[in-house]
Amino acid sequence: MSGNNGGKLYRKIVQAIIADIGAGVFPIGSRLPAERDLTERFGVSRPTIREAMIALEMQGLVEARKGSGVFVLASTTDEAGEEYDIGAFEIIEARRLVEGEVAAVAATEIDDAQLAQLRALVAEMAQEDVAAAEDADRRFHIGIAEATGNAVIISAVTDFWDLRFRSPLAREVLRKAGSLGTKERLEEHGRILRALEARNPAEARLAMRDHLTRVIDHLLHLNEAEAVERVRAETAQRRRAFARRAV
Repeated sequence: MSGNNGGKLYRKIVQAIIADIGAGVFPIGSRLPAERDLTERFGVSRPTIREAMIALEMQGLVEARKGSGVFVLASTTDEAGEEYDIGAFEIIEARRLVEGEVAAVAATEIDDAQLAQLRALVAEMAQEDVAAAEDADRRFHIGIAEATGNAVIISAVTDFWDLRFRSPLAREVLRKAGSLGTKERLEEHGRILRALEARNPAEARLAMRDHLTRVIDHLLHLNEAEAVERVRAETAQRRRAFARRAV
């Protein structure tokens, strides 16, 4: 299975694992293979595997246990065939492809009034109100699309943001992962803004793609950091328990 097959890859992985669970390959109580093994088996990226695991967890088929892995809870569920829409990583990967080109086009079309609006939105992203900062982020990206003057492009970029809230899976991934740090958010959007101010299509494209690449890296890093912290905490707990027994 490869990315060239198109479609929603995580769903294919979910279906394959559900079939394995039903066939007894992974009986109830057993641990699923490690993420690295699953990426090799299915020939997909780590984000795709993580979305599949979250989808299975949302369906009540598996449970991620701290420091131990992912374990099978049930062999069937009433929700096993339910569609969980588009995953967060899928959305961001699509945005990286499309919005890079959108920024390049905008760099050749944007006017001074639109640039002033984008500057104001970058300033709004600095506020402590998380919801307001995210709304400013959304309007910044849609504002770049609007600078192209192309209604289809504007609709596409708007839909990318709306999908984040319509998709249960995307909401769950983003909830688990948290958000980008304010400093990094401002630096990256500032770089995009400077490229637009310079009317430099190549730099605008690169700045946008780099920003969205870091969003993906950020989600992966937070998941990994959370896992490492769980292992450290449980190791420390075991050491304390051992020390008490030794006394």
